[in-house]
Amino acid sequence: MSDLHIRQATLSDVDAVLEFWRTAAEGTSISDDHDGVARLITTDPRALLLAERDGLLAGTVIAGFDGWRCCAYRLAVHPELRRQGIATALMEAAEERFAALGGRRVDAMVLEANERAQHAWSAAGYRRENHWRRWVKPL
Repeated sequence: MSDLHIRQATLSDVDAVLEFWRTAAEGTSISDDHDGVARLITTDPRALLLAERDGLLAGTVIAGFDGWRCCAYRLAVHPELRRQGIATALMEAAEERFAALGGRRVDAMVLEANERAQHAWSAAGYRRENHWRRWVKPL
């Protein structure tokens, strides 16, 4: 995977990331707009990791850490590039970030209906916790 480059997103990447997610990510979020992604990058410039191959965006992951918990969001790989180790490389970079920050556990948001993602997370050593439910309230 030596031709894969992982880097932190910058504000100049926002539109490309949003377009990429429309192709590669499952589901949408209330934060999936220019202001939401720009706010993420401005608030934590190291959180949004991009994988590039030959200068093209191949994958993303948000590696968020609030000082208490490590959270992985938007792990997405371009459909034509899946099963090539890109998600693994992104999560290795995210986990290195978490460990350097003193994180102890990673929580991942995975859609119930996304069986492919559930398999990938399981293969990466993550397990589902059935006793938790996500509660949300849009602001």
